[in-house]
Amino acid sequence: MIDGEYMTASKAYEEYKKTQIETASQGKLVLMLYDGVIKFCHQAIDAIKTKKYDKANNAIIRAEDIITELLLALDYDKGKDIAKKLASIYVYLNQQLLEANITKTIEPIELVIKLMGELRESWEKILQKFPGQSEPSQNGGLNISG
Repeated sequence: MIDGEYMTASKAYEEYKKTQIETASQGKLVLMLYDGVIKFCHQAIDAIKTKKYDKANNAIIRAEDIITELLLALDYDKGKDIAKKLASIYVYLNQQLLEANITKTIEPIELVIKLMGELRESWEKILQKFPGQSEPSQNGGLNISG
């Protein structure tokens, strides 16, 4: 493949991802964010195992940034206790990632993957239970509207 074709395919993929994000419901966006955290955590583990600490650092920071966005998107007025509990979980997850980044150990990252997977599974069940609800955030205390 020549460079121009690669750039076109790369740009097409970026446009596809952008469209996917822009047209997703808030509930599906939350799932995508959870998936992003899990993906970056796996990248960080791989990088630590191969002693590529700069790549591990970047992956951990990206995971932390997503968790911070999830934390900032919580709607405490609508979510009340659920939003407060999620906030404490998100803060804990970011603390684990910070610890992993400082010590370059994988155990805290594995814990984040486990807990984020459980949150993702719960969120997916909520979306399946209420498939017609366009704004599941109104009951779950999340507001991912920009």
